[in-house]
Amino acid sequence: MIRETKETRVDVEWRPRGTGQITVATGVGFLDHMLEQWAFHGGFDLRLRAEGDLGVDAHHTAEDAAIALGQAVDAALGGRAGLARFGWAYVPLEDALSRAVVDLARRPFCAFRASPLPEMLGQLPGEMVGHVFRSLATAGRFTLHVDLLHGDNAHHRVESAFKAFGLAFAQAVRPISEAAPSTKGTMG
Repeated sequence: MIRETKETRVDVEWRPRGTGQITVATGVGFLDHMLEQWAFHGGFDLRLRAEGDLGVDAHHTAEDAAIALGQAVDAALGGRAGLARFGWAYVPLEDALSRAVVDLARRPFCAFRASPLPEMLGQLPGEMVGHVFRSLATAGRFTLHVDLLHGDNAHHRVESAFKAFGLAFAQAVRPISEAAPSTKGTMG
């Protein structure tokens, strides 16, 4: 999947049942670290390379990386028949505790709840953390609730959220049958 705009170029491949192949290079170190945590703890293969207008700031690169990744996820999951559909996880990381809950029913929505994050997390603006989750869920056409429940260290809080998201997403994409996991008989 390639997403190209006047501001960015993102090339991404994602596989839900991975072999441990994870390469993320966006030029935004903290974002790379978070996406690597998501892929590793989800058991996904992820190759994502982004080039963007980092001379301006990290906004466009982070946003378009999340959109392209969401589009790759949506394409890989197809009609979503046979998948568990729902997933949830709590992850502690020392002082921090986060919860993520996923529904793959192709209804794009994201609720991100956190006490204020610092202005910057490495090169990533703190306000972009929720925006990355929202962009990913919207482009990926799934429902996502992420709650940074508590913690003092901002890095730990955000990292625990991405790890929880990885575990919850892995649970939702696990194969369970051939049918759509919905009383409607279809997802979405």
